Amino acid sequence: MTVLPLKQALAGVMSLTLASPIAPGAVDQSQRPFDPDKPSDGVVSAAACAPFGFTVREERPVTVPRYVPPPVTLPIEPTKKEDRLAYVPPPPPPPPPPPPAPPAPPPPVMAAPAIGANEIAVAGSRIRPGSGQIARPQPDTERYPDATPNPVRRVADEPVSTFSIDVDTASYSNVRRFIDDGRAPPADAVRVEEMINYFDYGYDRPTSATQPFAITTAVAASPWAPGRQIVHVGLQGYELPEGERRPLNLTFMVDVSGSMQTPDKLALAKKSMNLIIDRLRPQDQVAVTFYASDVGTAVGPTPGDQKLKLRCAVETLNAGGSTAGAQGMINAYQQAEAAFGRDKVNRILMFTDGDFNVGVTNDQRLEDYVAAKRGTGIYLSVYGFGRGNYQDARMQTIAQAGNGVAAYVDDLNEARRLFGPAFDRGAFPIADDVKIQVEFNPARVSEYRLIGYETRLLNEEDFNNDRVDAGEVGSGASVTALYEITPVGGPSQIPERRYDQNRVGVGGGDPDGEVGFVQVRYKLPGERDSRLMQHVLSNSGGGRVSAQPPESTRWAMAVAAFGQRLRGDPWMAEGYGWNEVLEQAQGARGEDAYGERAEFVQMVRAAQGLPARTAP
Repeated sequence: MTVLPLKQALAGVMSLTLASPIAPGAVDQSQRPFDPDKPSDGVVSAAACAPFGFTVREERPVTVPRYVPPPVTLPIEPTKKEDRLAYVPPPPPPPPPPPPAPPAPPPPVMAAPAIGANEIAVAGSRIRPGSGQIARPQPDTERYPDATPNPVRRVADEPVSTFSIDVDTASYSNVRRFIDDGRAPPADAVRVEEMINYFDYGYDRPTSATQPFAITTAVAASPWAPGRQIVHVGLQGYELPEGERRPLNLTFMVDVSGSMQTPDKLALAKKSMNLIIDRLRPQDQVAVTFYASDVGTAVGPTPGDQKLKLRCAVETLNAGGSTAGAQGMINAYQQAEAAFGRDKVNRILMFTDGDFNVGVTNDQRLEDYVAAKRGTGIYLSVYGFGRGNYQDARMQTIAQAGNGVAAYVDDLNEARRLFGPAFDRGAFPIADDVKIQVEFNPARVSEYRLIGYETRLLNEEDFNNDRVDAGEVGSGASVTALYEITPVGGPSQIPERRYDQNRVGVGGGDPDGEVGFVQVRYKLPGERDSRLMQHVLSNSGGGRVSAQPPESTRWAMAVAAFGQRLRGDPWMAEGYGWNEVLEQAQGARGEDAYGERAEFVQMVRAAQGLPARTAP
């Protein structure tokens, strides 16, 4: 079997899938993928944008002049015999310029690992083969928030676990970028919950906007730690019908500093904005602001049916200068306030590599400013671009303070995923300040460990405190969390204590096989007081776990295993390596309409050949 270059092949497969309906029938044009280079409402050009007052520089094709030798002058014979001289031919014309040197042959590429008889052959992927060429080291000033893995906790000491939800997916696409470059990601770049939440798990859907969540739970044997179990908690959000979606008041805040000049930054950000513009309704409004050494507004709040005008404003953005991000933020909020409405979704969308180097650059001051503006009803989401100086830590801080989404855009396929129909998940909120609390039954569980959410942990008392901020969930979004637990009598990870009264008890108080109790607290948009949902976490097997847990649980465990393996967590058994992660993923792929799970399988395969990371 011929193995094609995987990144090129899956890009084609995904584009075909996104451009076609999943099932036969008429194509729903409202869901069609937009080609940012071929808009349906008018092509951006100097002539088309001039009536709006925009000057658009049109790229002209560069022509290389062809070499033309000088004309040869033939001799004229003299008329008189005595004037005739011996004929001397003219000097030859200068030789043409030498052809360009042939390109150097590419370095040899090692063959990808052979595909076994029981493995799934993937037609293509954005991920190159894992044992291929390793990228040369590059100067790296990227910065990530500390994400030291959560420790194991005794239920006897801390029976309750509380955290804010996280619907971000930035870590997944950023990790994919590292692997595609042939490099292992920094450990802090791997936020396992964001990798898990990249995927849809097909949870049961709620039917009411006033009770906007459906809770799904499961218990399964841990694939990487014999004798332990995985608790799966899934939260599915209500999907707002079209008629219930409020008007959008969006402000694009675009970094046009010199660091954004590369094709994977501003050029990709402009295509991303055009994808959003294509989804606007007449009742929506968008302003386009920018910042570099100075700040400005390309166009103020503009109705969503003036798409060509908005595209022209985006097209005028060019990179150059330093980065006055704080001033750009002030300007963006001013534009958002100009079109503010209590009946609208008021949100700033920031497109940046996160590099602030002029004015206020302190993360805490930026966080305080954004949090104060959040209190006025204007939220902020951050979309990251580029590599080398990607400031993930700052972007996470700003997005969390702004009750917004943090995502990383590594290519146009990811832009289409984020800003196509899935954009609604971040644009139209269904619940604010969403917190999850799990109380474990000490008669059934002796230890637990929350996988991921290291930057989202809350104190137990924060759960009922409506003044404590937490994450926002948008229309149709889902949240997944996994715990690894040690059943009572199982292999403890924390050494036993010396004194009997401090040891973990066994037996008693086991109502109907309950493993724990799940609570979800949330606020409906615009409300001050939170609401509560409760769900019993039970194991109907009487302490035994199913040999074949649901596909959604098996897939979530595969992604969690991959993330933990990437960052070198100490909780994985010695015999559970990349081959076991790959086998787990292949066995849980299920339906994969858009090829995302096939791509993940290929990421696992590619990660096997990565060199160990020697620097943070």
